[in-house]
Amino acid sequence: MSRRMRMWVLATGGLAVAVLLVAGYARLPHFGGAVHPYGERAVSAALARHTANVISSVNFDLRAFDTLGEETILFGAVLGTVVLLRQTRDEREVPPAPAEVAPPVRRYALIMLPVALLTGLYVVAHGQLSPGGGFQGGVVVATALHLLYIGADYRALEKIRPVGTYEVGDAAGEAAYLVLGVAGLLGGSAFLANTLLPYGTFNTLASGGTVPLLNAAVGMEVACAVVVLLARFLDQAVEIEEDNGSAMGKES
Repeated sequence: MSRRMRMWVLATGGLAVAVLLVAGYARLPHFGGAVHPYGERAVSAALARHTANVISSVNFDLRAFDTLGEETILFGAVLGTVVLLRQTRDEREVPPAPAEVAPPVRRYALIMLPVALLTGLYVVAHGQLSPGGGFQGGVVVATALHLLYIGADYRALEKIRPVGTYEVGDAAGEAAYLVLGVAGLLGGSAFLANTLLPYGTFNTLASGGTVPLLNAAVGMEVACAVVVLLARFLDQAVEIEEDNGSAMGKES
């Protein structure tokens, strides 16, 4: 395809998107007005399915298919990073030198690690009840593990971060979301329809039908994906050297 033809295809697609956006914006309620049709429908659907956090109801019920796309983007980004940053034939892995950490920094990091880890798990587990959820909690969990890198050194982090295990967890989280979607089809409903489980008692951990399960799958995928992503970048910065002896990076 010639450059001229590609530009025409781009312009046609851009014009079509622009028309759809203008048409959508023209039908939006006025800013600051008393009419909020989408919000009213979202709140009504969340209450009907016993999901106290309306945002989670939108993410994992009303727009569960869109959330699958967002999760898949992260999965694809991590996969691409793993492929691009893999160790090549002209590189070798060297053990990182022990890091010197100031005692106050070490003490604070090691105290905060379990606190941050529990906070992240709490945010994931209560995603259908309070602000937060799998995306936010997953990032907190992954970040908490890396406090060991700050408080000790890279070798200590590697002991609690077997990358292969987290790669499996990343794939398992993505697969679990898809399995729950297919289960909706097998149950005689739609893909990712919230009809498989009872909605439970409002404002409890077991409420919301499939919302907490989808939320947990996302939490697992995001946490493992961020760990793998950071592992690949840190490996390049700390452990990987070129065969000619020049360092790709050194631990500070």
